Amino acid sequence: MEKLLQWMECIEDVRQEKKVRHKFKDILVIVMFATLADADDWVEIAEFAEVYEDYLKKYISLENGVPSHDTIQRVMGMVSPEALQQLYIKWQVLLDSGEGEALKKIVCIDGKTMRGNKNKDEKPLHIVSAWSKEDGFCMGQRAVMEKSNEITAIPLLLETIQIKGNIITIDAIGTQTAIAEKIKSRRADYVFAVKGNQKTLYNDIKDYFSEKESLIKIKEKGCYKKSIEKAHGQLEMREYYQTGDIKWLCQRKDWKGIKRHNNGTQSTGKRRRKAYRVQIFHKQPARRDKPCQQGNAWALEC
Repeated sequence: MEKLLQWMECIEDVRQEKKVRHKFKDILVIVMFATLADADDWVEIAEFAEVYEDYLKKYISLENGVPSHDTIQRVMGMVSPEALQQLYIKWQVLLDSGEGEALKKIVCIDGKTMRGNKNKDEKPLHIVSAWSKEDGFCMGQRAVMEKSNEITAIPLLLETIQIKGNIITIDAIGTQTAIAEKIKSRRADYVFAVKGNQKTLYNDIKDYFSEKESLIKIKEKGCYKKSIEKAHGQLEMREYYQTGDIKWLCQRKDWKGIKRHNNGTQSTGKRRRKAYRVQIFHKQPARRDKPCQQGNAWALEC
């Protein structure tokens, strides 16, 4: 991290020196850390800096306090695209090093049909994309060939992108032992949705979470999370259970490296639906009380 901070000081600051109150490096670090914390706009970035000012001072001086969101936006607009590209490359190098082991990014694999390119003789093109949640951009895409499906396209896509040390999330169609092996061979972790295409695995996990005693034990261990949000004009309550108890799982040998499995419940008014996921880690997650797919689990189809 020290080398990255030193390199930031080499980026040209085009502002008038006499009018500068906040160091260029300070603003870059604030934006970088806030983005990792899921801040989506300049106001949220500034609020993040105010809340975590003491923590940020471990890396930057903040001699004149936290800059306003207008200042952050204005200064970032002065950074050249080339400098931002170099910053991203150096950040990726840091993540691939031992120092970056504690930080895992979420890469979402999902398929979409491009309805607009349909014609009389051909079916619409179906694209499988890899989306980096933290970075906010598409890492790669792969077209699904005719008379094929996402199951064959996903391994090919994984070969073309850098996923080492990241967490790969895939919807139920990608819940395949061969895809799990591919991700594991690339030194990444993954979270799979479990549905009817893996009937035995689905029923086993469903039966486990039907036991009230199991849910009580999970809560006692702190592996339970509940949130209530307002969306689409109504309240949505989400409950999430996670456990590392898998000794009873008869298919655990087929899913090599399996460590945990999860149960998510979403309630909207009188409607209630459940989603089950298999979560594999080469190492135990640093925060067991915080689901790693929290930011993405409901973004993909449940």
